[in-house]
Amino acid sequence: MKNDPIGAAVLDYLAGAEEIEVIVESNLTEDDTIPVDYLFRTEAEMPDLEVEALKACRGVVLDVGAGAGCHALALQARGVEVTALDVSAGAVEAMQRQGVKRVLHKDIFDLNEALYDTLLMLMNGIGISGTLAGLDRFLEHSKKLLKPGGQILLESSDILYMYEEEDGSVLLDLNAGYYGEVKYNMKYKDQETGWFNWLFIDPSILEDYATQHGFTFELLLEGDAGNYLALLLLK
Repeated sequence: MKNDPIGAAVLDYLAGAEEIEVIVESNLTEDDTIPVDYLFRTEAEMPDLEVEALKACRGVVLDVGAGAGCHALALQARGVEVTALDVSAGAVEAMQRQGVKRVLHKDIFDLNEALYDTLLMLMNGIGISGTLAGLDRFLEHSKKLLKPGGQILLESSDILYMYEEEDGSVLLDLNAGYYGEVKYNMKYKDQETGWFNWLFIDPSILEDYATQHGFTFELLLEGDAGNYLALLLLK
């Protein structure tokens, strides 16, 4: 299977490759890249928002979409019991090589046991919901994974600014659905994900959805690029 560009890239990086990048195509902007070394940042190299999220983790943590494992390793160093979850086989192997103690190669929707106090979803981790309908599905499913009083710590962004015209007005196609539903495709060498849905959700709408599914909502921190850290607490 050649559908694991992130996994292939992180394994190449561990093998000594330098200055490698994953190409990111989207239906919203021009092509972008992910510098692979950024996926291996230490806690000292993380932005304030991520450090605050690590501090806010409590109990048993599930690091959702853990990637190369930088957040799981930082939590382990803090003495936190953390399981790193990712659908990328290469990422899972990379985390195991680096010493992440508990790693799951699964889709979160294949988990059903309430084993966790915290679901950690950084680097716009809530994006895995894909769409607003997917957010409904995810929030309902997450309640199966959380212990009583459990929490979701998530990063997302309000990307309305990407639709601004030069005069400051906003141009939206109201027939195209919610503006935060974006399509992506990632490539590295001969690996390609294929197009997939990714969700950016503004805080006010997220609060509405969280409340509907039995969570309280708290905005913990706002970043420099429209991104923010939110806490959803299961009532």
